[in-house]
Amino acid sequence: MDSKTFILNLNKEDRKIRGELHLPEGTGPHPVVIICHGFKGFKEWGFFPHTARSLAGSGFAAITFNFSMNGVGENPETFAELEKFAHNTFSREQEDLRFLFQQLTHGALPGAESLDTQRVALLGHSRGGANSLLFALDHPDAVRGVVLWNSVSRVDFFSDELKQEIRNKGRATILNARTGQEMPIDREVLDDIELHRKRFNLLGRLPGFAKPMLILQGDEDAAVPVQAARDLQTAAPRGVLHLIHGAGHTFNAVHPFQGPTPQLNEAIEVTTRFLREVFS
Repeated sequence: MDSKTFILNLNKEDRKIRGELHLPEGTGPHPVVIICHGFKGFKEWGFFPHTARSLAGSGFAAITFNFSMNGVGENPETFAELEKFAHNTFSREQEDLRFLFQQLTHGALPGAESLDTQRVALLGHSRGGANSLLFALDHPDAVRGVVLWNSVSRVDFFSDELKQEIRNKGRATILNARTGQEMPIDREVLDDIELHRKRFNLLGRLPGFAKPMLILQGDEDAAVPVQAARDLQTAAPRGVLHLIHGAGHTFNAVHPFQGPTPQLNEAIEVTTRFLREVFS
């Protein structure tokens, strides 16, 4: 296996997408899996590198990347760009995904000659699941399927208390328990959700989604309730739900990564089987 890093410059708002392509053995062309991290996530967090390497070992080219305004800059594990984080809207994340897809399909990524851009799937964790699904709903011809790992079922997942504080003060902060940082969220984030309420209505749009969708959900997830996964399955014509017993929000993996857990192994195995089917 081989890996290649890349930086894509959006040429606006000082936004850069830092990513890494994990390539399988052989010349390809290999089907592509784009992995989207979630809220307060980043491509080097915990299980993401391991998952990408595992998928590459199964014959899929796996792309991990940081959304351009996720708050992580040149240092791959430090939230040093908190002002960008404050303004990280779903609309900007969708812009990032569109730009990444454009670079992929135009052959601008390293290793492009070994990538099969006609066979692409999205894998998203938590908020990254919502972004993956939203992109697929907007661009159904661009993807073969979607994999959701402990995904939120709606983009408006902030608490009523936090939203009220943001509206009253213009912004509020949330604690990053891992780093101890108070991370700001600007009112623009809520305004973006309100402005695009119809487009961002995942459950409302899913009945018209014809692509296969795998929903993996830990039955002990304290961040996203199992009901969210059931709602996604009910709404999606080709949605398949797989519950992972004893699994929390990160399938019991931690950061720094201490190795795969049985629950993470199960998630990767079920995902791999699904991807083989959608790419066949």
